[in-house]
Amino acid sequence: MAAKPTELERIEHMVESINKIFSYTEGLSYEEFFNSQLVQDAVIKNFEVIGEAAYHIPSELKEKHDTIEWAKIQGLRHVLVHDYYKINPEILWNTKDKHLRDLLVSLEAIIRIENGDSENG
Repeated sequence: MAAKPTELERIEHMVESINKIFSYTEGLSYEEFFNSQLVQDAVIKNFEVIGEAAYHIPSELKEKHDTIEWAKIQGLRHVLVHDYYKINPEILWNTKDKHLRDLLVSLEAIIRIENGDSENG
């Protein structure tokens, strides 16, 4: 059995999932996204991974990096998993467009800082 991921590995999983979302939606219009259940499912799965990884980040690290809206990230995952019937493709698309790039930059900065490379962050 694999060992539980460390907090930094979980942050790396979030980064990987964000990059997957960007990859899956690259070059697509919202209409193409809306009409592709396959792409929507892939995006949903990766938003779930982002939220689940965020849930397992220790509160000390969340408090240290409190500019990230950890509760909102976890809340989106909760909706996707438990209130799946409320999923709105437009909200997913807008979240990708308006929030994921900034989250990616913040997560990459956390990795650098936590690895002791804050001079380049």
